[in-house]
Amino acid sequence: MTEPVISKLKALLGSNGYRDDPAGIAPHLVESRDLYHGKTLLVARPRDTAEVAAVVRLCREAAMPIVPQGGNTGLSGGGVPNEDGRNIVLALDRLNRIRRIEPENYSLVAEAGCILAQIQEQARNHDRLFPLSLGAEGSCQIGGNISTNAGGVQVLRYGNMRELVLGLEVVLPDGQIWDGLKSLRKDNTGYDLKQLFIGAEGTLGIVTAASLRLFPLPLEAATALVAIADPAAAMALFNRARGATNDQLSAFELMPRIGLDFAIRHIEGCADPLADRYPNYVLIELTSSSPHSQLDPILEAFLAEQLDNGLVLDAVIAKNRGEAKALWRLREGLVLAQRQEGGSIKHDVSVPVAAIAEFIAEATAAVTARLPGIRPVPFGHVGDGNVHFNLSQPVGADRGEFLARWGEFNRIVHDVVARYHGSISAEHGVGRLRREELGHYKAPVELELMRKIKAALDPEGLMNPGKILPDA
Repeated sequence: MTEPVISKLKALLGSNGYRDDPAGIAPHLVESRDLYHGKTLLVARPRDTAEVAAVVRLCREAAMPIVPQGGNTGLSGGGVPNEDGRNIVLALDRLNRIRRIEPENYSLVAEAGCILAQIQEQARNHDRLFPLSLGAEGSCQIGGNISTNAGGVQVLRYGNMRELVLGLEVVLPDGQIWDGLKSLRKDNTGYDLKQLFIGAEGTLGIVTAASLRLFPLPLEAATALVAIADPAAAMALFNRARGATNDQLSAFELMPRIGLDFAIRHIEGCADPLADRYPNYVLIELTSSSPHSQLDPILEAFLAEQLDNGLVLDAVIAKNRGEAKALWRLREGLVLAQRQEGGSIKHDVSVPVAAIAEFIAEATAAVTARLPGIRPVPFGHVGDGNVHFNLSQPVGADRGEFLARWGEFNRIVHDVVARYHGSISAEHGVGRLRREELGHYKAPVELELMRKIKAALDPEGLMNPGKILPDA
C-alpha cells in the first residue's frame, strides 16, 4: 500500500526534493537529546507552499501520516517520527525565502524554513530587531519556533512567539492553503485562527510562512553579572530593577553557582568574572533604542544602591560588547556543560513570578529527599516565571540508572509545579516527552476541547500523530 504513494511523491518532488537513502534520512530520525529514534519511508523536501499542499493531498489519499520537521532542534521529541516507520517526514528547509520586509510597518514575512539567525540578520540590515533569541538560533527554523511557541532570553521584554506573529500561511490537513499572512496589529473579526497553529507542533496543519513583528533596533545595551544569596534575593532584585531602570530590562537570567562551576569546568571561554564565589547569580541586560539613554550609569547606580542595602553581594558591569559576550557565554555554557556532568533530567516549567523562590526551594527539597546527592541546577528566565529545573546525577552514579528515573522525578517536580498553578512546559513544547504528563495535569475539559479541535481539523489523525495529545 505504501509503494504507490512513495512513487507519486518522488515524481511530484523531483530528484532534489526527497531523501530515501539511509545516510540522507538518518539526521531526521533522532531527537537532539538522543531520547527518541524513529523511522520513516521518505523525507520529503518540497520547494514551496504549493508542493507542500500537493504532498499533503497525496498522503491524505493514502492515509499516510506526516511528520513536519524544521531544524530538528526541539527538546521534546515533537519533530521525530514514531518507531513504526509508516510515515513520511516533511522537511521544510527548502522553504527558506524572506518574501518581504516592511520596515515602516515593522514587519517581515519569512517562509517556514528560514533559519532564525537569518531572520535576525535581515531585520538588522533594515535597522530593525526580531527579538526571538535562543541557543539554537543558528540552526533552528522559524516554522519550528512558531509550532513550539518558542521563548528564549528576551521574552521578558518582547514576549513569546505568540506575541511575535502577526499572521500565518498554513497548509491544512486536507491540503487546502490558508493564507492568513496579514501584518495587522488589530483585527477583531472573530476567532484568531493563527493562534491555533502556534504551539500546535504540526498536529493541526503545516506552517509554511509567517508575518513577524519587528521592533526598533537597540542602540545601547548594559550588561551585568550580579551575585546574590538565593532565588528570593533574585526576585526581590527583579522587582526593584523594573522600576529603577525605567522598565528597560530585556533579560534577567538566574544562574546557580553549580551551573557556573559546570560551565567553567567544561566550556572553553568560560571564566569566573568575580574574585569570590557566591551561591547564586543573575545576568541582567538593559537595552534601549535611544543612543542617549545612559544605560550604564543607570545600571551602575541601581546596583550600587543594592550593594549598600545588602541585596547584592557583588557585581561586574561589562565595559564593552566583548565583555558582555563573555558574561553571556557563561549562561550559554551552563546549558552545554550539563551533559558533561553525566545524566541530566530536564524540566522546563513555569510558575507565577511571585512564586519562583518558593517553587525552587520546595522542588529542591523534594528531589533531594528522594535521592541524596542529586544535583539540582535551577536556572533560566525567571523574570517571566520560567525555570529550567534540571537535575544532574549524583557524582559517581550510573548514568543509565539515573536517567531511567526520568518519569519518577518528572512527577515529583511537576506535582510541585501544579501546587503553584504553573505549567509543565514553559517554552519547549509537549511533543512526546510530556505527552502522558499532559494527560495527568490538564483538566479533563481542556483535553476534551483539544481533542475536539484536533478531530475537526484532522479527522484522520495524520498530522504528526502521537504528539501532544495523550491517548484518550
